[in-house]
Amino acid sequence: MNVSGRHAAVLALVAGGLFVAGCGETVIDDVKTEDAIEQNVESSLGLKVSSVDCPADVEVKAGATFECTVTMKDGEEQTASLKVVNDDADVELLDLSASKAG
Repeated sequence: MNVSGRHAAVLALVAGGLFVAGCGETVIDDVKTEDAIEQNVESSLGLKVSSVDCPADVEVKAGATFECTVTMKDGEEQTASLKVVNDDADVELLDLSASKAG
């Protein structure tokens, strides 16, 4: 399933929050992002999510993109494509689609 049109608008913004790592690098808070994706997918699309896994090392840099794996309650894996919108670590969900097999 792809998030498109009105669904994309509903899931447009996910508050990522900041986490400051060692060496002064600021990265997206993966736990907050995972929670926000789960809540948005369930409330906006009515889909039941089992888990969300995002990388823990995404630097807060406007325009950067990254992917998270969303596992549905039925075991289906989806890929959430996200983009860092600004230096405040706001994240936009660009797409939610079925994961491609190996």
